[in-house]
Amino acid sequence: MPSEEQQVESVRDLFDAWARKGRDEGMEEGHGFAAREAFRRLGVAPGQHYLDVGCGNGYSVRWAADVDPSVSAVGLDVSPEMIAKARAKTPQPNARFIHAPFPLPLLKAKTFHAIFSMEVFYYLPDLTWGILSAARLLVPGGLFACVVDYYEENAASHGWPEDVGVAMHRLSEAGWRAAMEEVGLEVVEQARLRPPLAEGEAPSWKQTEGSLLTLARRPG
Repeated sequence: MPSEEQQVESVRDLFDAWARKGRDEGMEEGHGFAAREAFRRLGVAPGQHYLDVGCGNGYSVRWAADVDPSVSAVGLDVSPEMIAKARAKTPQPNARFIHAPFPLPLLKAKTFHAIFSMEVFYYLPDLTWGILSAARLLVPGGLFACVVDYYEENAASHGWPEDVGVAMHRLSEAGWRAAMEEVGLEVVEQARLRPPLAEGEAPSWKQTEGSLLTLARRPG
């Protein structure tokens, strides 16, 4: 792994470039099935606080804000271009966005009932510290849904760091479980989220391996 500063800069530059090319919409669509399934498992309810780490254009923050006006929905992203798009696309007054890398010490401990992250945590300079920071932010009994497509069992993903020029942590399914448990989280579920095959579509890794969800709870 590069230094923390180098890694943050690399990830920021990559996602800024993708935002300028309009790839945020493609990511929203491409991740839609897995993201929805993971979001559903979080069970966001009225009056709760929700955080999306690496929110992109803010689509899951909008989902949370739509649950009820009393939900406080927050999106965090290292990319200023993504945050600008998220703010432009989000009319709900109970949603807000923060431009900053994660972890962000200014966020208060034991604040969030649900934390969601899609395709982000393997980019963090210090993965263990990132997971521990997510655990710190959860209320007792709160849930963390971490979804990744880059993992050991998905051989199709192994070349991605070279393809995009950014370092990534590659863990196995068991490795993600162990990483959560190491910081004291309880793993509620691990699942491969596989979208249905469209008519005439040839199966890809999305149908064979799927997106890996690790759903963990802060003990209450």
